[in-house]
Amino acid sequence: MKTTEIKSDLFWTGVVDWNLRDFHGYSTEKGSTYNAYIIRAAKTVLFDTVKKGFTSEFLDNIRLIIDPESIDYIVVNHAEMDHSGALPEIMEIVKPEKVFCTAPGKKALEAHFGVCDWPFEIIKDSDTVDLGGKTVRFIGTAMLHWPESMASFIPEDNILISNDIFGQHWATSERFDDEVDQGELFMQAAKYYANIFLPTSGAAKKLLAKLDDLGINPDMLLVDHGLIWRSKVDEIIAAYKRWSSGETNPAAIIIYDTMWESTLKMARAIAREIAGDGVSVKLYDLRYNHRSDIMTDILEAKAVILGSPVLGKTVLPKMAAMLSYMKALRPFDKIGAAFGSYGWSDTSVKHLTEALEEIKFEIIDPGVSAQYVPDQDDLSKCKNFGKRIKEEILKRC
Repeated sequence: MKTTEIKSDLFWTGVVDWNLRDFHGYSTEKGSTYNAYIIRAAKTVLFDTVKKGFTSEFLDNIRLIIDPESIDYIVVNHAEMDHSGALPEIMEIVKPEKVFCTAPGKKALEAHFGVCDWPFEIIKDSDTVDLGGKTVRFIGTAMLHWPESMASFIPEDNILISNDIFGQHWATSERFDDEVDQGELFMQAAKYYANIFLPTSGAAKKLLAKLDDLGINPDMLLVDHGLIWRSKVDEIIAAYKRWSSGETNPAAIIIYDTMWESTLKMARAIAREIAGDGVSVKLYDLRYNHRSDIMTDILEAKAVILGSPVLGKTVLPKMAAMLSYMKALRPFDKIGAAFGSYGWSDTSVKHLTEALEEIKFEIIDPGVSAQYVPDQDDLSKCKNFGKRIKEEILKRC
């Protein structure tokens, strides 16, 4: 993979991981990139490295631009292993004068690699480093999404090297946002936010406000994964403002698992009553859909409806896994309700409702259940249940 000159003396020198299919339980069906950047000035600086196993390719890319031993500084914006895994090998070759990171970043790197003799230079929010012709201004981004995270602003180029923020897990030979399909781009950006940044939405909202306060309106966002933003910067920042504020659309996501199709029949009856009059609905059968794709649609939906039959007085395993994943990501400002079928112990609706309450969803209906196979009376109850959900969605959107 060739390197890319982004602006004069500023280069992309990352690697493309075409085969990545899972990232901490998040399905990465399109692979990913591990982006790193080099600035050549009086002092030459490398921003982040790549995942372990890609070091050789990474060094080959660097050598297309500069002798690695000519790099003066390394900036570690993020210590997670997909960006720092190659760092010990790079340190042996580069032998930089300084490694810039936050205090928590130093702690993380020492813990990861068992080192204490690297030339760490601890930086704080708003610290600057003069490279001779270019400047790096460091912006603290703690908990976006690790405590040591930071971003690097280059005022001379009006570029923000943004770390994981604004990224996408998407392997492409293209480097810029305007070189790829826009629908796919924003879908992958939404999936990335929903499955990584959703639980730290408060911190994301603060950072966006901070950039506004500082008057930083970058021409480009150099992300750590996926496509560099140069044409749609305003659009992705606007999307992050919506997502971090919890703005929603008049939509319901129905997530269910089913044993002998009874819960499936209930889900379809509920969905038919919700759909229409400006309200959209999506059904996700957990036997066929991945949790991270479901979370992508939950991100902007107003209502989340859960359904499961009873298994051992609780819910089916795939639903239990979905609940665990959703609890960790903490979607907010949603309404919710539950439904399900049972044989002799009517407990799944109670279990699902309690899970929604734990995530702090507003419960809008006590739920509906059916014994064995839903009859016409049960399906009528499902229709009324769907109507109530639709009414509540329209009230709030």
